Amino acid sequence: MSTPAASPASAASVRPAGEALDHDKLYTARLYAVRVRPYLATALFALRVVPSRHVPTMGVDRHWRMYVSPAFVDRTPMRELAGVWVHEVAHLLRDHHGRGDRLARDLGSGDDEAERLRMNIAGDFEINDDIYGDGLPRPAGALHPGMIEMATGLLMEDYLRAVRITPRTPEMAWLDCGSGADGRDRAWELGPDGADGLSPQEREAVVYRVAQGITGLPGTAPEGWRRWAEQVCHPPQPWRELLGAALRAAVSSAGAGDDYTYRRPARRAASLPGVVLPGLRRHPPRVGVVIDTSGSVSDAELGSALLEVTALTRALGGRRDLVTVVSCDAAAHTAQRLCAAAEVPLVGGGGTDLRAGFARALRLTPPPRRPRRPHRRPDPLARSRPLLPCRRRPLSPPTRLGAGRRRGRHGSGPAAGVGAGGGDRVNGMGSGIRDPGSHTSDPTSGTLDPMSRIRDPPSWIQDVGSRMSDPSS
Repeated sequence: MSTPAASPASAASVRPAGEALDHDKLYTARLYAVRVRPYLATALFALRVVPSRHVPTMGVDRHWRMYVSPAFVDRTPMRELAGVWVHEVAHLLRDHHGRGDRLARDLGSGDDEAERLRMNIAGDFEINDDIYGDGLPRPAGALHPGMIEMATGLLMEDYLRAVRITPRTPEMAWLDCGSGADGRDRAWELGPDGADGLSPQEREAVVYRVAQGITGLPGTAPEGWRRWAEQVCHPPQPWRELLGAALRAAVSSAGAGDDYTYRRPARRAASLPGVVLPGLRRHPPRVGVVIDTSGSVSDAELGSALLEVTALTRALGGRRDLVTVVSCDAAAHTAQRLCAAAEVPLVGGGGTDLRAGFARALRLTPPPRRPRRPHRRPDPLARSRPLLPCRRRPLSPPTRLGAGRRRGRHGSGPAAGVGAGGGDRVNGMGSGIRDPGSHTSDPTSGTLDPMSRIRDPPSWIQDVGSRMSDPSS
């Protein structure tokens, strides 16, 4: 692999010192660090060692190169040197260079050396509070949060608020850990075009491999490392974006509907005559919002919650009737149907127990729901019952003419007695055979004679019977 040409400053600052650097002691310290911290083995062996006489102690850059001072290796005991290995690789695993760049951008400090020094010291506090012990001795002069009367287990951003620039601040710079600790490039670093650097994909693979080793296998990793590994494997998601995407998908999803109903016929009902197919209907989502109104919530946070309620209403197309707000502190209060975001009464001020609020939201009437698409369509043919022949129903008593008229399946006619206005009925359906002339009536009484159909059968029945009795036909 060809090596890109380094700049004159880099060539003057970094020189190979193979004879001066004690490689055996350095690599023995790395093996000892792997023995006492096996979950960091992948990251420790991924570092590329670059000897340099201009680096004060040991430092790393964001490209996973570790610059080593031969004099520092000579005067440091082997076990303490293993602690320095772990310290430097922890800067890279915890992304102190990327977090330092974001902090500098938020604070507007740019590449100010004093601000970057504060970030380096704050990063040392985050690392040194839990990596030493259990076979890894603390090096002489190593920083710890007790020096500024801070608790352990905090993050770099928390310690940064307590670190101040004083005349003794340079003395707290135990190690010049390089750009991998605060994001500011050093003069003795090779830069992005130097040799033996890891690509961004390789760096991400190393970080994920270490995090997977911590979470996937039982061990004695400190609590800080377990939290870090959990965050790498399951990074926090932007809940505002996820909530907005879910509402937009529920309101404006593609398709004619998301649930089946028999209130409207299906568009494809003509393809299956005689079968009632259900149609599709869209149900708008109903949203229940639980707002924490305990005493620890400030007015600004409550105002932010009301803004989120307004955004939810806007995502639902302005349908305020679909949004219900529940105030909850230690107990759930009355659920309020939303009329306007500014008119939502927020009741509370006590303790905090959001379980009562969630239980109250689930009991809303109608309950909050989101549109769903069934896994499989119901088979309408499976629900239809075949028409089977059955015995003739007993004749009903005579009914007056004009007692009621009903339009039958195959036409209209008086709904009086059996066979009127639809012929014989089998399984509740008209047979479609009607012979008006086959019925007789008594003009004096105004009623139909139900026995006339038996005494005088229709002409087509007589024709069929004569053909069956005549062999020649």
